[in-house]
Parts: sequence; C-alpha cells; structure tokens
Amino acid sequence: MNPVNLPDSSSPSLGKRLLSGGIFVLTFIGVLVALFLPFWQRRIPSLRVGDVSLRTIVAPSDIEYVSEVRTHEAQEAAARSVAPVYTPPDPELARQQIQRLREVLQFISAIRQDPLSTFDEKRARLAESGQIHLEEKIIQALLRLPDSTWERLQQEALTLLERVLRTRILEEDLPKVRQNLVEMVSLTLAREEAELVAALVSPFVIANSFYSPEMTEAARQQARQSVAPIVQRYKAGETIVSSGDILTAVQYEALQKFGLVSTATDWNQYVGPAALALGLSILALLYLSAQRNPPWLREEREAFVTASLFLIFLTGARLSIPERTLIPYLYPIPALGLTLSALFGSEAGILFSLLIAFLAPYGLPPFAALTPYYLLSSLMGILALGDARRFRAFLRAGLLSAFGGMVALLAYRFSSPTDWMGIATLLVSAWINGMVLSTGLAFLFQYLLAQFLDLTTPLQLLEISRPDFPLLQYFLRHAPGTYQHSLQVANLAEQAAERIGADALLTRVGALFHDVGKAQNASFFIENQSPAQVNPHTDMPPEEAAALIIRHVSDGVALARKYRLPRRIIDFIQEHHGTMLTRFQYQQAVAKAGGDPSKVNTERFRYPGPRPRSRETAILMLADGVEARARSMNLSDEDQLRAMIRQVIEQARKEGQLDHAPLTMAELKHIEESFLSTLRGLHHPRIQYPPAEVPEESET
Repeated sequence: MNPVNLPDSSSPSLGKRLLSGGIFVLTFIGVLVALFLPFWQRRIPSLRVGDVSLRTIVAPSDIEYVSEVRTHEAQEAAARSVAPVYTPPDPELARQQIQRLREVLQFISAIRQDPLSTFDEKRARLAESGQIHLEEKIIQALLRLPDSTWERLQQEALTLLERVLRTRILEEDLPKVRQNLVEMVSLTLAREEAELVAALVSPFVIANSFYSPEMTEAARQQARQSVAPIVQRYKAGETIVSSGDILTAVQYEALQKFGLVSTATDWNQYVGPAALALGLSILALLYLSAQRNPPWLREEREAFVTASLFLIFLTGARLSIPERTLIPYLYPIPALGLTLSALFGSEAGILFSLLIAFLAPYGLPPFAALTPYYLLSSLMGILALGDARRFRAFLRAGLLSAFGGMVALLAYRFSSPTDWMGIATLLVSAWINGMVLSTGLAFLFQYLLAQFLDLTTPLQLLEISRPDFPLLQYFLRHAPGTYQHSLQVANLAEQAAERIGADALLTRVGALFHDVGKAQNASFFIENQSPAQVNPHTDMPPEEAAALIIRHVSDGVALARKYRLPRRIIDFIQEHHGTMLTRFQYQQAVAKAGGDPSKVNTERFRYPGPRPRSRETAILMLADGVEARARSMNLSDEDQLRAMIRQVIEQARKEGQLDHAPLTMAELKHIEESFLSTLRGLHHPRIQYPPAEVPEESET
C-alpha cells in the first residue's frame, strides 16, 4: 500500500544530502587517522640501537638535556644494589606456635599421668600421635622423667620457643636455628634435659619473616628516586658516534634530541587498517541505503554529534589500548552503543557498536579477545536497555553488559587459565566497565546530548508526563475541562499509535499537552464553562472569537517553552490543528455576510499550522477531532461511531492536512479501528438503576 502523502523530509534535499555526504567522508578520514595513530607512535628508525654506524655523526650545535637513558641506567643500578626486604617477625605466628606447643605438652602430660596405661602403651600412644613426631629414645626419656623435672622442662620449652620466635627467622635459616636450639636452653638444665627441650621445641620453630616483593620494590623505587637526573652535554662538532661503532642507547637518544634520526615508512602497515575502514564504511553505507531517513541523520546536528561521539570513543581507545593490561578492559566502549541506543533507538546502537568493536582493537594485542569482549558487552547492554524508559533499565543494561564482558573474557581470554589472580582482576575490570563506567557515561551522555539536540528520550517523556509536573498541575487547576479532554485524546491517540507501530509514549505525552494553551484563557472554551455561565463568544464578532480560539496554539507554545518542554512536544501543540479553519466562527461570519463566502477573509479563521509532519502528530489531529465530535454528538451506536470517525479522517485528507504525514492507507484503516474500539469502551451503555427506596424503619 502506498503512503497517502509522504512528507517532504523523507526525500532529503540536495544540500542536505551533500552535507550528510561531507560528514560521512570526514568521519571516514577520522577513522583512518585513529587507526594509524598507534603506527605513527611507533616510528621505525632506519638506524636502531645495536646497529653499526656507517659514518661518523657529530653534534651540529651545543645542546644540554637530561638523559633519560643514563638516568634510567643509574636508577636501575641503584635499585639492583638494594638487598631483598623481608617482613618483620610475625607475632601472630609466634602465638600460634606457642599455643600448639602448649597443647602438645598438655597431651604428653595427660599420657604420663594416665594410671590405667602401661609404659609400653604410653610409649605407643606418643609414637603414634600426629601432633608431634619424636624419636624413640626421646619418648622413653620423657616418660621416665620425674614430675618436677617434667614441669621445669615444659616451662623452659615454652620460654625457649618464645625467645626464638622473637628473632627474625628466614626459610633458609631454619636448619641452622633448629641445630642451635640446645645451645640456647637455660644452663640450669643438664645436657640431657636441654636436648629433650630442644627436641620438643624444634618442630614448632618455623619461618616468621618472608620476602616482600612490595617492600623490596618500594625500597628499590626509593633508591631510584634518590638518583639525581643526569645531564648530558654536547658541544658543536663533538663526535656522537664514530664510523664502525655499534650504536648505544645513549648515542641513539642524542641523535633523537638533535633530530638526526631518519624514519623509513613501511606502507604495508597501512594497507590493513585502510582496508578494514573501507570495508566497514561500505557496510555502513549498505545499511543506510536499506533504511529510510534513520533517526541520527534526520538533522545535520544529529549526524555531526553521532559522528563526533563515534570518533571520540574510537580515538580514545586507539590511544589507550597499546601496551596496557587493564585499561583495554576498563575502556567504556559499551557506553557508545548505550548512548546512541537511548537517543536514537537500538538499531543505531547496534550498528556503531559493531563498527567500533572491530576498529578499536585492530592490530593491537590482544585483538582476538578484545573484539568479542567489546561486541558482546555492547550488544547485551543495548538489548537489555530496550526503550530506556526507566532508570532501572540502565542498571539492567549495565548488569548485562558486565555479564557479557565477563563471558567473553572467559571464552576467549582464558581458554586455558593458569593465572587465577589475573583472571579475577580482568573479570573485576569487566564488571566495573559494564556496571559503573559504561552505564554511568551512557546515562550522563544521553541526558546532556538530548538537551543539546533537543531530543525527547523516554525518560524525559515519563518525567514530564507525571501528574505532579508543574505545567500539568497548572493545566489541571486553570482548565480542568480541557485537561480531561486531553486525557481522553491521549488514550485514543496512544492506542492508535501502538496499533500502527508509531511511538505510543511520545504520542500520549504530546496529546496531554496539545491544548495546554487553553489554560491561559480557559473560560473562552466551552469544556471549561459551567452550565449557568454565559458563553463569552456570544456577543463577540466571529473574527475576534476565532482569534481567541486560535491563540491557544501560540499560548501553548509559549507555556511549553517556559516550562522547557522538548521540541517534539511543541510540534504536537503547533500541528494538532494544522491549517484547519475554526469552522463554527467561519460559518457565523459567512451567515453575517449574507451567505456570501467571498466577503469573508478565510485566513482570519485559519490556524497557523504547520500541518502534521509525523505519524504521531497526525494521529493526534485525528484523535482530537474524533473525541470532540464523539463528546458533542453523544454517539453510542457502533455504526454511528464508525461513520463519524471516517468523516473526521476523510475531512482531514480532503483538506490536505495529512499531506506531510507518512501514513499509509492501511495505517489509516488501523487507526480507524483503534478509535472505534476505544470509543466503544468509553461510550458503552449502562444499566438504568431504579430509584432507591429507604425502608421506613431506617428513616430518621
């Protein structure tokens, strides 16, 4: 079915097409620059460190600079001179070991004091105990000790272990420390008793000081920082490198300072990025050719912002990814797709997410893992975001984006995982990227860019359609009748928009505000007049009455701008009457002119327009007319309702009010059926209840 009349905006002018083409070309150039950035950063010198210089190179002028190479060498030498740093003795380890020794001593005491066991049974129990391993002769000696001696040995063992563990014991020093335990026992004990104490204490002597990479590195870093920068000086004519010498890092640095290092461009490294950029550009063109007037190309400003946002994210990624471990997984690529999806719909988000997922990590390790990581996290976030009508939709999108990134990491980055700490770090990075960085930036960008582009986002529409929104409160207080009319029109229009796949939320909110200008002069409109009130239009000339009625459009626009309503809502206010006539006043004027229409200036009775330029505003115009007629005619019969709806639609078509609205005949038929269904529910017949009779005993 062909459209009734397509709007002029569906066929962009030559100037608009040229401007869009220019933006596309500039974007393509920007993509090439972003792809080449890492290669420009890694310039390939014709003379490298370790090469043999084929000629003598001298300093062309005096120069003095801080040599990073020599300073770094001195810093590393200072760092290498730092001995390994170990942690202080851990008192908690000492307490644990002393407690274990005390438990073992209590266990031995319990066995010694067992009156029901023989000597051999006690010996066997000690030998088989898992708490301590003692030689046979030590066990027998312990069991034969007098109680007084055993008490002294226990106390000395605890004292000895505490004394030993207070000193620093390294892992490599353990054999020597255990060997010297006998010499550390109190001299008040006999040699045999000292050996028993050492045998008891030895298993509980452990290392309590460990090598600390962090403390060692901190000490080495401090040593590096203590090295003063080394200044390198050259005099004009002084030899930097002689012919036949092997070029050192210090000499190469000097050549760089003088700008004497020549570069040779390898054009092969640019072929791959250029081919990828060209292929993805063709893909984007094929997509755009299959779409008619995509939302991000409807206005030049929107196309420019979309292209700029894409290039900013791409360039930032190309500069951030090389030679870094965590930043590639923290860089919020999904924020681009989420932002565009919130502003222009999921198709825009998916398209640009696909493009940047291939472009951002191209040629940079780990390309094979980053591409699916960016793609999966972006697409899952976009699909979870949906129409972005609630803040929780952004939270859901962040959660799914983080989940997608983590799944991609496990699937492509850790097919054979070994470094669990590295895995955990990258998984946490993916979580932070999805839940915090990407979602937070997307929410912020969609709010700021929606204001800049004057777009209406679902969140904004829901906010201004709340009953406590100041303009709606003003509307309800000053024009309650018109407010109720707007609610009825909103119901009609929303159902029709949903039936044909138009933006139902935008249509409903636009319908709520379409007559808000009547609140400025509410008494001039019949729906706000009480039955006993005199109609102020009765004694007015038709031209003045028409001017007052038409004025509600400009008053509505002024109120909308005062309360900062979006541009698309203002379109509903301006277009809901199109360029129709105030028919009642016009007919009065014709009657006063003796029935001669030629004596009446039609333009004084015509709304300023413009005519509806979108499906949503066209639906509002039809719903407004249908609701007004249904209310005034008080129709309830289905055939009468259908005839009235068709009359409203046909009248709008004949007057050319739908010429700029992209509605097809099939869609108009669906709109008619939707209006009929909604009105049938509103005007259904009701039961006639008999008058209530109050029982006599209830009367007072």
